[in-house]
Amino acid sequence: MKKILIVEDDTTTRQFLRGTLKAAGFSVTVAANGRAAIDRLKIERFDLALTDIWMPRVNGFELLAWLRDRAQGPRVIVLTSDDTPETVLASIREQAYHYIRKPVDPKELLRLVEVAVNSSGAAPPIEIVSAIPNWVELIVPCDLEAASRIVGFMEHLKADLPPEVRDQVGQAFRELLNNAIEWGGHLDPNQKVRISYLRARRMLLYRIADPGGGFRFEELEHSALDNPPDEPTKHLEVREQKGLRPGGFGLLLVRAMVDELLYNEAQNEVVFIKYLDS
Repeated sequence: MKKILIVEDDTTTRQFLRGTLKAAGFSVTVAANGRAAIDRLKIERFDLALTDIWMPRVNGFELLAWLRDRAQGPRVIVLTSDDTPETVLASIREQAYHYIRKPVDPKELLRLVEVAVNSSGAAPPIEIVSAIPNWVELIVPCDLEAASRIVGFMEHLKADLPPEVRDQVGQAFRELLNNAIEWGGHLDPNQKVRISYLRARRMLLYRIADPGGGFRFEELEHSALDNPPDEPTKHLEVREQKGLRPGGFGLLLVRAMVDELLYNEAQNEVVFIKYLDS
């Protein structure tokens, strides 16, 4: 039975989280603040910790910092109603595994918890180059799990945008990042992808640079870019043959979701831009 530590100072939220996770078959321990959590972590090992951020005595960031120095500490999912860019970026910097906004959706909670406790090995670290809200720069291992975590974090940086824009940008970013990790980094976590996110008043700009030697579009039979008209899913067969994730929808749809899509000469760096109404 997987063991989970809940660190939450609000009694109602603490009881809700405890009941939800116990009903799903987890062993659950609770702590009312970061200080109590540290005392418990010194004597007991957990597979996962769920922590609020703003708590008395020791807050969630201080708890994350304390855990970061422990070789065998649990993965940590941050749960907070404070989804400002500064809080999201600080969570990444402190190597939180994931981030959930309150009020917590039970299905989303259980989905992320299952992923976190069933992933093997240590979570590949993500390096922060810049963490200010209008200029984020990260170095990410070529690992699909790390990519999924980053996509989840980055979604919270666009919380003020219309849902349609948020979804389009999120899908485009996910596809291009996964392509960079698969194609340029060959799913080798020792290789790194560099991600930049710039937020201006009237535009979003993403830049993804992978460690590969580049490619030619005519080689991308797995991307759906050149599917025959009568075989719209042909690329899915090719992706399966190549051992690539089945969900990739390719560059054709990315181009439809963003306003500008630019590659460098070697085509191992891509920039996409989404213009905003205001």
